[in-house]
Amino acid sequence: MLTIKDLIVRYPKAKENALNKVNVTMNKGEFICVLGKSGAGKSTFIRTINRLQVPSSGKIIWDDLDLTSLSETKMRKVRSDMVMIFQHFNLIPRMTVFQNTLTGSFGQRPPYKNMLGIFSEEERTRGIEALKEVGLENHMDKRVELLSGGQKQRVGIARALLQDPQILLGDEPVASLDPTTSRTIFEILKRIHEERQLLSIVNIHDVHLAKEFATRIIAFREGELMFDGKPDEVNDKIFAEIYQ
Repeated sequence: MLTIKDLIVRYPKAKENALNKVNVTMNKGEFICVLGKSGAGKSTFIRTINRLQVPSSGKIIWDDLDLTSLSETKMRKVRSDMVMIFQHFNLIPRMTVFQNTLTGSFGQRPPYKNMLGIFSEEERTRGIEALKEVGLENHMDKRVELLSGGQKQRVGIARALLQDPQILLGDEPVASLDPTTSRTIFEILKRIHEERQLLSIVNIHDVHLAKEFATRIIAFREGELMFDGKPDEVNDKIFAEIYQ
């Protein structure tokens, strides 16, 4: 269970809060899509959960652990159980698909092994299995700079799987992809979510994709949580309120 209590985020020199007293509880097994206009607070919400953005006040409680009270060193360990899928992939262009995938295990390994590129047979096997899960096992040795946008995002997902996460966070993971590729990425995310029984929280602009894949939708407007319900409850009236 992930519980957000009275969460406030205000950026330096901002006149208004980016998030204003957000209260929400999310549970394992839920696939949650987060809607809202640009600037509504979606990305801030996602990034605050794993403290890539530090909250101004409030609490983020995962099971019985208050994440807002942890030091950065302890929070780095917690992040190994949370993965973030980014809009712009954050891959290393000149490295191969397989090499980029293996970097997903870096947080769980001694730094000297990461620097020297030393991987055990078990780690390499896990990397291959992750690439099979996203359908890229035949592209292992290709440099990622040669891939399409959809393939790059699949590498990002495979890299995330090596962390063996409990929570999957997505910050606009399909915003730069065409509609057909976006749907493919969501199919992969939903399948992995169900197989691993994750808590998945994904920002998205496409309401149709959200309604098709989400088990729950939450929406922000001007930093306020203004909708929390089932996908079929997002009717024309709610849509207008979210995006007005």
